[in-house]
Amino acid sequence: MFERQSIGLLGVPVQDGTHEKGCLMGPDALRTAGIVETLTGLGFACIDHGNLTPTSLEATPPTKGNANNFKQIANWTRSLADQAYAMAKDSFPIFLGGDHSLSMGSVAGMVRHAAECDRALYVLWLDAHPDFNIPQTSDSGNMHGMSVAAFCGLKAIEGVYAAPLAHPVDPTQVHMMGIRSVDRQERELLKSHGVHVHDMRVLDEVGVMQPLQQMLDEIKARKAMLHVSLDVDFLDPSIAPAVGTTVPGGATFREAHLIMEMLHESECVTSLDLVELNPFLDHRGKTAELLTDLTASLFGRKIFDRPTRRPRPMPGPY
Repeated sequence: MFERQSIGLLGVPVQDGTHEKGCLMGPDALRTAGIVETLTGLGFACIDHGNLTPTSLEATPPTKGNANNFKQIANWTRSLADQAYAMAKDSFPIFLGGDHSLSMGSVAGMVRHAAECDRALYVLWLDAHPDFNIPQTSDSGNMHGMSVAAFCGLKAIEGVYAAPLAHPVDPTQVHMMGIRSVDRQERELLKSHGVHVHDMRVLDEVGVMQPLQQMLDEIKARKAMLHVSLDVDFLDPSIAPAVGTTVPGGATFREAHLIMEMLHESECVTSLDLVELNPFLDHRGKTAELLTDLTASLFGRKIFDRPTRRPRPMPGPY
């Protein structure tokens, strides 16, 4: 990963997976926050592929359960899976969201690439929610809550792909951190499929280092690849307000940077999602700047090397 290979950035302005409007602006907010300039400043060649436009294809919705905007999500997923697979061949892909339904496509493309390299793919899911619902268990029907179930090949939602995944991600190779909002039936699905869930209680008790290092040791032993999917609501809303699904009690600034620094040192990471950034809900670009800084930590910038930012002016009277 951390040889000076090129980094490919792709905007995925999807918001059909959520009820909250605004995250389609996320990719451009990250660009405005300087993500390209930050990565080039660290010595990486960056290729910005612009924003993905989904191909319009036919997709048959599930016959049971709730799956809002299924056809739109299927079109995004199929288009993104092909693009992610192509990008992985000659770059480190970063997918700029957009809601978390984009991971159905980004991970599908990466697991296809990993299979061709005869390597396993692990997924580190940094999120307040497990997103392991299926249409039959989802109360809202919002498909950003079904992403992990999709790329793990659960049959109830496999129709988002043109054909069932030839190499779905093994659920036991999905490691979740920061979880603090789980639906009742979703909890049972997670247990029955062997997903590793480190909720905030675990992180409060043992910190982030122990569960993260255990996962990284396993990945290194298997010479596997690692896809990291970072949802804004993994972070505490006090430091990252720009998300429509805020859940109090998330990761702190320092915990998030420590995770990224450990991931950098591991040299295991091969692709990254940055999702659920809703600039409409942000405070003067605060969250977009934090995601940019966390990405910089993933690529080797230490916290003390961060450029000093001018204090934000206090809001005055209108």
